[in-house]
Amino acid sequence: MAPASRTAFAGLRRLWGGALSLVYPPTCAGCGGAIAVPHGLCAACWSGLRLIERPYCQRLGLPFAVDHGTGPLLSPRAIADPPVFDRARAVTLYEGGARDLVHRLKYEDRLDLAPVLARMMAGAGSELLREADCLVPVPLHRFRLWRRRFNQAALLAERVGRLAQRPSEPGYLARVKATRSQVGLSRVARATNLQGAFRVPEAARAALQGRRILLVDDVMTTGATANAASRVLLRAGAASVDVLAFALVSGEVG
Repeated sequence: MAPASRTAFAGLRRLWGGALSLVYPPTCAGCGGAIAVPHGLCAACWSGLRLIERPYCQRLGLPFAVDHGTGPLLSPRAIADPPVFDRARAVTLYEGGARDLVHRLKYEDRLDLAPVLARMMAGAGSELLREADCLVPVPLHRFRLWRRRFNQAALLAERVGRLAQRPSEPGYLARVKATRSQVGLSRVARATNLQGAFRVPEAARAALQGRRILLVDDVMTTGATANAASRVLLRAGAASVDVLAFALVSGEVG
């Protein structure tokens, strides 16, 4: 398409979008209330998120209650049990409004929430995205994928990658073990449950070599899933693995 044609087409699309917004005003992705900008959250839903801001643990992304000064900040958990991955970042703590948004996406088929969550994730993970070669979503086992019909991590990775102009590579990692649900399991039990759960397909090993991976999930709880997936990716030849999630279960606040 010629530049003049593209400009004209973009102008028509903006006019059409403006006309539609007069007939169908944009609504909050969380509660359905009226908002000014499409694909966003209203003030009330925003206030229901406990956003993670500096200072936070440089490894796990856990927020600190107070600023402990300059230099690398590490939480007690990161010091006592260093993760396999390099760094993790998340938008918000997994409570209140954040939990509601994740549940609507995963269990109520609210796929319209994916671009909203992804835009927030792209902001929270901007540093990691600049250094990443590609995004890899945490995969679902084929039986769970069949029951749920979609992988929310893959949806988020594709959307975040589009915003950051980084490719999403769901074929780099497969879930080959149908593990039991992690809900209610201890940290040790979660790690045991995930042993042998992931594998890098043979067809993806050559392309994976030396790449800086950003592993994407909706929620990070103890880090057991991220550790298990990161270990497999690194053993298969990835140069590094960082983690980006929408929400983080803190467990501790330094």
